[in-house]
Amino acid sequence: MWLNASCFLEFHIPVPTPFLLMLRPRSGRQQWIAREQYMLSPSVAAVEFTDFFGNLCQRLVAPAGLFSINTAVDIETAEASDTAPGGSFVEVQHLPDETLPFLYPSRYCESDRFTEMAASLVGGYLPGYDQCAAIVEYIRNTIQYTPGAGQQIISATELNDIGSGVCRDMAHLGIACCRALSIPARMVVGYLETLEPMDLHAWFEAYVGNRWYTFDPTQENYSGGRVAIAFGRDAADVAIYTQFGDPVELLTMQVNVRRMSGPPI
Repeated sequence: MWLNASCFLEFHIPVPTPFLLMLRPRSGRQQWIAREQYMLSPSVAAVEFTDFFGNLCQRLVAPAGLFSINTAVDIETAEASDTAPGGSFVEVQHLPDETLPFLYPSRYCESDRFTEMAASLVGGYLPGYDQCAAIVEYIRNTIQYTPGAGQQIISATELNDIGSGVCRDMAHLGIACCRALSIPARMVVGYLETLEPMDLHAWFEAYVGNRWYTFDPTQENYSGGRVAIAFGRDAADVAIYTQFGDPVELLTMQVNVRRMSGPPI
């Protein structure tokens, strides 16, 4: 299927301010970009680099005054995320090198604190995909999903205590529990075609059955096209924008995803 996905950000900038942006998805095994747009207003010089996780990042200095970023992509992606009930657990000694950073505790995914809890959640399930699915089911049934309510990032431990959070926070808990079982897990931020209300979305992927699979505690099923923008250990690695220096005001954020009838002409 083909999607058009776009994000518009407008800021009030008090003084010239350095930004790091992460708003360009890249083509890969599960998505292919046919056309994209990336507009800065007013136009300023920007430099792009690739971070440790393969994400495309842009750095620039925004001038004082109104400053906007308008991105859009026409992209081919699957109509639903792959699932693999019974997918096997991959022993640590056989994991690909690139998955190993996603085994460790991180700032918002304190997996070392979830060893007992994770083991209790997956008792009786086959090691691997089925354990991840059991973790997602626990989160879905015990944590209240409150889209739009989370201005401050909270960790897996904090979410487990509070009992409610946004997609990002619920992904943190899923990641922490998977890593506690020696299953690599990583944060993903991107677009979801069927998301209500529409916004940028966060979910997680776990490495089982010798590949990454999507898991999303906020959704009842895995239908709807997804566009991954960035991957990381947790939310600290996948911020769509980071500004340095004096605070700036985000005036507008508009996210849209629509299904296209076919590839762009």
